[in-house]
Amino acid sequence: MTEPTYGASDFTDIPTTTLADLLGRAQVMDIGIRPLWPGMPRVAGPAFTVRCPVGDNLMLHAAIHRAQPGTVLVVESGDLDHALAGGNVCAVAQRRGIAAFVADGLIRDLAEVRGMGFPVYARGVIPIPGAKAAPEPLNVPVRCGGVTVHPGDVVVADEEGVVVTPHARGEQVLRDARAKLAKEAETTLDAWESDHRARIDAILREHGTTEHGA
Repeated sequence: MTEPTYGASDFTDIPTTTLADLLGRAQVMDIGIRPLWPGMPRVAGPAFTVRCPVGDNLMLHAAIHRAQPGTVLVVESGDLDHALAGGNVCAVAQRRGIAAFVADGLIRDLAEVRGMGFPVYARGVIPIPGAKAAPEPLNVPVRCGGVTVHPGDVVVADEEGVVVTPHARGEQVLRDARAKLAKEAETTLDAWESDHRARIDAILREHGTTEHGA
């Protein structure tokens, strides 16, 4: 198999809105997976996937010592009664070069995490810690925010949301995204407005509606 010529970090300049336009709803995590502190920078990296059973966070704690720098830890949990991680776990992850956590669950010690500037996209916070007793395999397909994520998929997260680009499609999606952004940059607002009005008016006419009403 030919190795890709792109790196996941190449997606850092690609907004999630652009990726969502190209990939569709199936690759966009639901609105519950959100940045947990304001002003969080866009992050992009290959997924290192983690599955944590209900009430247990052992494997996320294990993953921070095994994931490579630049990766995004994507966590399947579905547990909204216990925290997957806290301040020290996030601090160690940051020190090891992990780009971010994207978790279908909760964390705690938000003030500490915000203070260190470590990006966490999750469902919220709760002060109750999880147990550490349930081993699970790492880097297997997981579900996070309604999206199936495979190890090595490109995860891009910003204030608009989280989008997952399948690894095999990354090169083409990156080319398409850059082309789309370049075209948008060359289009003036006047030109966009003119095209937009013509398109909307055409749709209304198709439905038998004039600009003055039905």
